Order: sequence, then C-alpha cells, then structure tokens
Amino acid sequence: MLPKLIVVSVIAVVMSTIEPLEAFAPWFFFVAFAVVIVIESVRVIPQQQAWVVERLGRFHAVLEPGLRVIVPFVDRIQYRHSLKEVPLDVPEQTCITRDNTQLSVDGIIYYQVTDPRLASYGSSDYITAITQLAQTTLRSEIGKMELDRTFESRDEINRQIVSVLDEAGRTWGVKVLRYEIKNLTPPDTILRAMQAQITAEREKRALIAKSEGQKQEEINLAEGAKQSAILRSEGEKTAAINNAQGEAQALVAVAEATAQATRAVADAIGTPNGLNAANLKVAELYVAAFGNLAKAGNTLIVPANLSDLASLIGSATTVLDSTRGLQAAKITRDT
Repeated sequence: MLPKLIVVSVIAVVMSTIEPLEAFAPWFFFVAFAVVIVIESVRVIPQQQAWVVERLGRFHAVLEPGLRVIVPFVDRIQYRHSLKEVPLDVPEQTCITRDNTQLSVDGIIYYQVTDPRLASYGSSDYITAITQLAQTTLRSEIGKMELDRTFESRDEINRQIVSVLDEAGRTWGVKVLRYEIKNLTPPDTILRAMQAQITAEREKRALIAKSEGQKQEEINLAEGAKQSAILRSEGEKTAAINNAQGEAQALVAVAEATAQATRAVADAIGTPNGLNAANLKVAELYVAAFGNLAKAGNTLIVPANLSDLASLIGSATTVLDSTRGLQAAKITRDT
C-alpha cells in the first residue's frame, strides 16, 4: 500500500507545480488516496485458500474464500496457504537394512493444510519439517527389516511413516494423507545376485514343470495301457463266451440231430424186418471198418473171435437172402 501512496503523492506534487493543474492537485490527491484505501481494504480470497491476517504484528484472523475487508495500515496479509492436497517429493537417501545392506530409497508425501494458523506459527517451515521427519522415519523403518522383507513390506513402511508424520503434523496444522515409496534400489552387486537367484528359481520351476509333465505323461500312458488291457480282456472274455455259447448250441443241435436219428432208427427197428435191416447195416459197417483199418498200414488186423465175424456175416447173408426172397415174392404177386 505504501508504494501506491507514494506514487499518488508524487503525482499530486507534480500537478501542483503545473499552473493549469494546480487547482486540481488537492482533489486528485484525495480521490486517489480514497481509491488506494478501497483497493487495499478489499480482498478477494480464491477457493481452497486461506489467508492469515495480522493486525499490528499480531494474529488477527483467517480470511475464508470470498470477498473480505481489512483495515488499511493496520491489517496485513502475512501468510497465504493452499488447502488443496499437495504432493511433495522426498529426496533420495541411503538406508541400511537389518542385514547391513545399503538401499537407495525415495518417496512422495501427500499432505494438506488443515489449520492455517498453526501452519503459519507452529513451524517456521513445515515443508522442510515434514521432509526431514519422513526421511528419518524411513531410515528407522528400513533398519528394522532385512533386505528381502523391505521389498515385500512397502505398505507396512508407508503406514508407519504416515502414522508418525500425522502425529507430528498436528502441531503444524498439517495432515499427512499418504506416503508412497517410489524406488528401492540396492547396490549393483546385490542386483546381480538377486538376478542370479531369480534365474535359478525360474530354472528350478522349469525343471519341476518338465518333470511334472513327464510324470503326467507316464501316468497317462500307463492309464491308457491299463484301459487297453481291460478292454482287450473284456473283448476276449466276450469272444470266449460267444464261442462257448456257439459250441454249446452246436452240441445241442448235434445232440438233437442224434436223438432224432436214434428215434428214427428205433422206429425203423420196430417195423417188420427192421431188426434184420439193422443187423445187415451193422455187418456192412463192421466189414467196412476192418477193410479201412487194413488199408491204413502194413499191419493186418484180425478180429479176436473169427467165429463171431463168421456168424455176423452169416446173419447178414441170411437177412440178405430173406430180403431177396421177399422182393421176388412181391414181384410174383404183382405180376
């Protein structure tokens, strides 16, 4: 405001030295002074901002968004705070794990001013305070863990840092919303060792997968052979059953045919001269059988009782003679 009043005063003095404008110099001064007062008294506070007003060097009020009026020369806008969520990068630092491994770690903080008065007077630089406290807490949390666990426990580390920063930020009028670790970078030697470990683990998984595949293949082949053997045995069983049933049916058919033949022979024997015909047939078969046996080799087979053979042949001859006599009588009767 003071520079504006100095400019107005200089212009008024210059106007007073010019004779045509000398009469307007006082009016110009008062009007310009009033305009400067109005300009300096009225403040438009943007949305999501808070301005801290000091009156005569002491805290007076916090101006909320909108049109606000202050007292010139008495009130002064000392601090301007944004109430939005602000991201803040935490510089990279070197931390030492529980197993004495160095890690380069950086992160990002998301904070928000919740009390403009405490943010103005609670700390001379709350941003630096938050950053330093975040780095200190991060070193402490990393030092409690071994290297492998740090990569798995990012969320746990983030929660611990947020808890510490939020508790400390209450006296600074700042609320820490989130903290995120961006990078965890071990030394090159550790990276190479980790890469070798990962490669070995992947090769191990590949070998296990291959062996599992071979095992499954052998199981499938054995299962297939088992099923094939079962099906083959079932087929053989069915074929044997079918063959047995066929042979049984054939035997039944032969037996039935034999029975029918036997019944026919029995019926024929029961007729007149049937028994004689049967004896003749048996004699013929008997003689034919011996004839075939004699032809089968150089050995001559003779019946043990030639009288039986002679009597059998004699019976056959008698039957034949009787048959011829009957036929001749029949012919004579017919003529």
